[in-house]
Amino acid sequence: MRTLQDRVVVVTGASSGIGRATAVAFAEQGAKLALVDVDADALEETRADVAALGRAVSLHVVDVSDRDAMRALADEVVATHGAVHVVINNAGVTVTKSFEQHSWEDWDWVIGVNLEGVHNGCRVFMPHLRAVEEAHIVNISSLFGIYGVPGQSAYCASKFAVRGLSEALWEELASTHIGVTVVHPGGVRTNIIRNARVADASVQKRVARGFEKLGTSPEDVAKKIVKAVRRRDRRLVVTPEAVVGDWFRRMFPLLSNRLVGAHTRKTLNMP
Repeated sequence: MRTLQDRVVVVTGASSGIGRATAVAFAEQGAKLALVDVDADALEETRADVAALGRAVSLHVVDVSDRDAMRALADEVVATHGAVHVVINNAGVTVTKSFEQHSWEDWDWVIGVNLEGVHNGCRVFMPHLRAVEEAHIVNISSLFGIYGVPGQSAYCASKFAVRGLSEALWEELASTHIGVTVVHPGGVRTNIIRNARVADASVQKRVARGFEKLGTSPEDVAKKIVKAVRRRDRRLVVTPEAVVGDWFRRMFPLLSNRLVGAHTRKTLNMP
């Protein structure tokens, strides 16, 4: 995109982590923000960060898996800001259990937020993106949209699907003014592990501490997302382990998945 000044940017999962950092990063570039999340209190904190930069901002307490609510969201954002230029489909959740321990409800929760939330975001805002002179969609996948690992079956299914949807949109929108970026982060210091549904709470605490100690900052990821939108990059692999892992998977597809899977199984204390 030539400029982000006064562009309207919608960010889902904006209450914390990558979502909050990305909202602030776009605000620093002069954008107006529509912040979306189910956590109203935390969303207000993000609003304060954006408002402190002097940018227009609106709050929308919405469950991204709810199609009707997302349709209403698109209307609300356009009514408030007049247009939409960038959509960041970031909201995400996970379940850390074996496939057999996943309940039907666990599966529906993850697929609903991680995949249907992205689908809904792309679908309801597409007519508005077509109506402006330049636009962009950012869909957050994961390193686990490149590797299938134990203990993350629903999450991997959703993130592989986000990758597939994004790559299909690359081709469908290639001749248009709408760019598409799929983002594959590795370990980032966010709340996704703390908010996960888990089989073993002690493992959850240990993994969360590891993310806090070794994970990349959300602010670093956000800066790279802004750059990717500016350059219309189709793919953004971010964090050192994701960059190495992406290369390893392409060079040694079966061996790499086996080794990453074994490491994950050990980390999660799975047999």
